[in-house]
Amino acid sequence: MTEFTYAVDGDGVGVITWDLPGKSMNVMSLEGLAELETHIDAALADDAVKGVVITSAKPTFAAGMDLNVLAQMQAAGGDNPAKGLFDGSMKLHTFMRKIERAGMDPKTLKGGKPIAAALPGTALGIGLELALCTHRIFCADDDKAKIGLPEILIGLFPGAGGTTRLPRKMGAMAAAPLLLEGKLLDPKKAQAIGLIDEVSADPMAAAKAWVLSATDDDIVKPWDKRGYKMPGGAPYHPAGFPIFVGANAMVLGKTKGVYPAAKAVLAAVYEGALVPFDQALRIEARWFTNIMMNPSSKAMIRSLFINKEKLEKGASRPAGVPDQQVKQVGVLGAGMMGAGIALVSALAGIKVVLVDQSQEAADRGKSYSAKYMDKGIARGKGTPEKKEALLSLITATNDYNALAGSDLIVEAVFEDPGIKAEVTKKVEAIVGEDCIFATNTSTLPISELAKASVRPDQFIGIHFFSPVDKMALVEIIKGAQSGDRSVAKALDFVRQIRKTPIVVNDARYFYANRCILPYINEGIRMVGEGVEPTLVDNAAKLMGMPVGPLQLVDEVSIDLGVKIAKATKAAMGDAYPDDDVDAVAFWMADLGRLGRKSNSGFYSYDEKGKRLGVWDGLAEKYPVRDDQPDLHEVQHRLMFAQVLEAVRALEDNVLLDIREGDVGAILGWGFAPWSGGPFGWLDILGAARAVEICDDLTARFGARFSTPALLREMADKGDLFYERFNKDAAA
Repeated sequence: MTEFTYAVDGDGVGVITWDLPGKSMNVMSLEGLAELETHIDAALADDAVKGVVITSAKPTFAAGMDLNVLAQMQAAGGDNPAKGLFDGSMKLHTFMRKIERAGMDPKTLKGGKPIAAALPGTALGIGLELALCTHRIFCADDDKAKIGLPEILIGLFPGAGGTTRLPRKMGAMAAAPLLLEGKLLDPKKAQAIGLIDEVSADPMAAAKAWVLSATDDDIVKPWDKRGYKMPGGAPYHPAGFPIFVGANAMVLGKTKGVYPAAKAVLAAVYEGALVPFDQALRIEARWFTNIMMNPSSKAMIRSLFINKEKLEKGASRPAGVPDQQVKQVGVLGAGMMGAGIALVSALAGIKVVLVDQSQEAADRGKSYSAKYMDKGIARGKGTPEKKEALLSLITATNDYNALAGSDLIVEAVFEDPGIKAEVTKKVEAIVGEDCIFATNTSTLPISELAKASVRPDQFIGIHFFSPVDKMALVEIIKGAQSGDRSVAKALDFVRQIRKTPIVVNDARYFYANRCILPYINEGIRMVGEGVEPTLVDNAAKLMGMPVGPLQLVDEVSIDLGVKIAKATKAAMGDAYPDDDVDAVAFWMADLGRLGRKSNSGFYSYDEKGKRLGVWDGLAEKYPVRDDQPDLHEVQHRLMFAQVLEAVRALEDNVLLDIREGDVGAILGWGFAPWSGGPFGWLDILGAARAVEICDDLTARFGARFSTPALLREMADKGDLFYERFNKDAAA
């Protein structure tokens, strides 16, 4: 399979074209690297070739490295995978350096051949790192193109020279958002900060013209010239020192020290800036190897890249069901949730009928999309024409008959079984017999709601997370009678609106809320015990949770938690385990402290809704104990409250695939992304250690921490979740 082709034009410019067969975007493989090096060698050895342009036959340049390359490097090391990774990285650096030096005399820096990159569009990861090795980067004038190094977002960092070259090219401060945040830029913004050199309507023609006119001095990198100084100052320079001190504080503040890749990239930049360029590349390779051998990075890659991509491509889709692409969706209820569903559907080009009890309410729901587009226009990311086109896809009405012709209904009315049953019957009398009916609910059992349907095999649950336009996860819930076509329809719809689906079986709270609620409850329970509220929330953040349980319940609203608690207690009776939690939450609700929406909850807020600090009145009712628990104890309680429910959901066959359990946890409620998810975290911790902690927590705090039989069995056998339940993902 040929990935790179090479030809010399009539002007003596060698053109190397990247075009990976069968892929919408190029990704780099070991075979591709070998082909590319062969072509570079041929061009440098041919006196008739005046210079080289590297480009792509696709509308984009490259999406990054094929992750199989990293596995192949490790395998090459045999019993020492770290050595295989380091040697493979250094081989890659040597080749990239060959492009950069382009055959020039190492002493005089003359006689080299100019090499340019002509990017027709997006260049990410090694695609950009390859371009950075060339002597000039040209990019098409395409606002949709993205230029950047997003590796940090999946637990890696740029390991093909990007970590070393960017700070030397732009300075550490300018490079920080690209390296530490994975920030992506459109071509014009990339040019404005010096990431690329030119934006052109015809980057290929511009690149060829430059190659033919370039001088010896034009192709010598600044760091190869005598007297080079890093823009903004090196770490030992008075101007550069505070930059690195500030960057270290920023990284620690944002990551709380739990993301190893962020610390590694900063160390590689700092240490590399103290030594010559080629030594800096060795430092980059060492840190890259360190990160690749770190279980956290492996877990993040597995969940946030490999498994997420597989789920988005339909890993859980029933086999043999033809395409179920949605042409028109009817959305019942134009409140916050329904309005958000209408917006994301219209953004995907789907016709929407948005229905509410009154025309005024329906119009108000549609106005959410108008306001969304207005914000985009204000930021320069939209136009009045695009706004008009989007709004034309949404019909807001109080007439249920307008739903005729819809092939999917998403019901998003109040969380009341009676109301949901009423609208189900009303709608099914209007829509066609092939229409799939999906109910959006966060807690109500789907199988019970389906009893109101005359076609229960075409009835399914779709749990959107709020706000719909920002949250990436959608939980699809199969009722007892939900058929394969209803599952496929829901999955295809979620794919259309560009979100990540997980599919679970029906049970109280499904999967996500089943794990979130114990986390919140454990935090509230500790407040009632006299644990310092700040310790509770900060302990969670130091484990990588985006917000602590008390801040989270303020955000979602305390009164919602009270409603859920009352419904759960009614269903469970004497077996209900959370009376101690309710004592705190009900007291707060009775005081009217409902969370951020009332500007009063566990935290105090100013008149603009800004969080000020823990509410003073909390300590008056629940005094803070003098003997505060150990940080690790608080963290164990908060983490195991979540992961034990994930294991029980797997035992109960609610969760069907541990990949969905991990991806769903990270995207749904932000479960410690550094860990790869609940099952990833348990694999890092080890089942035996997890059981030991559970037994201790059970003895001190009660049966809610009792070890699930599955986890104890795995501890006895020395099993890992990803070896037992998903060997492919483990590899």
